[in-house]
Amino acid sequence: MVSPMCQYSAIDGVANDWHLVHLGSRAVGGAGLIIAEACAVAPEGRITPNDLGLWKEEQIPALKRITDFIKEQGSVAGIQLAHAGRKASFPKPWVGAELLSEDQGGWEPVAPSAKPFNDKYALPHELTTVEIMQLINQFAEAGSRAYQAGFQLIELHAAHGYLINEFLSPLSNHRTDDWGGSFENRCRFLIEIVKAVKKSWPDNLPIFVRISATEWVDGGWSISDSIALSKELKTLGIDLIDCSSGGNAANAKIALTPGYQVSLAKAVRDGAAIATGAVGLITNAIQAQTILEQGEADLIFLGRKLLRDPYFPLHAAKELGVNLVLPGQYQRAAF
Repeated sequence: MVSPMCQYSAIDGVANDWHLVHLGSRAVGGAGLIIAEACAVAPEGRITPNDLGLWKEEQIPALKRITDFIKEQGSVAGIQLAHAGRKASFPKPWVGAELLSEDQGGWEPVAPSAKPFNDKYALPHELTTVEIMQLINQFAEAGSRAYQAGFQLIELHAAHGYLINEFLSPLSNHRTDDWGGSFENRCRFLIEIVKAVKKSWPDNLPIFVRISATEWVDGGWSISDSIALSKELKTLGIDLIDCSSGGNAANAKIALTPGYQVSLAKAVRDGAAIATGAVGLITNAIQAQTILEQGEADLIFLGRKLLRDPYFPLHAAKELGVNLVLPGQYQRAAF
């Protein structure tokens, strides 16, 4: 499947031709499941002013055009619902890396606690209980809009140091109320979001959750925490855990080796008896197939590989001896 990858190309959260071509070409290229990028449930939940959004009805039609095309190619269209939390209000990365001021179109980030990610980030506003409840409702409303837009799968973004991940981690959640402190309290925000989204999303369509399965630092969120959380998510009807890592601790040191997160997917799969996805430096067909055959994960998430080569699934199929049918327009170029 195509892992969600931000394109930083929307205007007021609305998709455009870039998104249609970017996502549509991966469908033409043979990907079975395509998850569009992190889609903000509120304006202040964007990483940049150019992120996709689903906080209002006007954002639905452009996405519906994209999901219709994806499905016409035989692929499944998914969307990742997200809130950037304290890592919000930055320019698109190829423009700059400095926090945006209000004069530049920026805004005040929010977080479970008034603790910035590092000295380059703003001091976030600590959410009140009322604001937390509003956010839970915004995730549910975005889920309903996602269905109206034709998406067939939702992934909740609880990884990489964004808002849900900030609540989960003892490194970023210093609250002393019902939303912080104990493991149960730190998980409450995600659990309540899952419950709310499931009420706004059809029972017959899947929901994934992306987690940072470890923060790679002592005292942070650990793989044992991920297994415990995944057991709870399974009871709530979550279909798959997308096992990424890191992103919430500025001092984390991560050894980026091929398939470096696959062991995390296997640990959660075995420990919580739930389907998992493997992601991170998976770059060739044999590597991906071996992960599946050895029972280390149930789904292969590809990101940068599919940025470099939107037709990788077709190339992989040829290498593995599988016959994928090309679109009629391309069949004269079949292998």
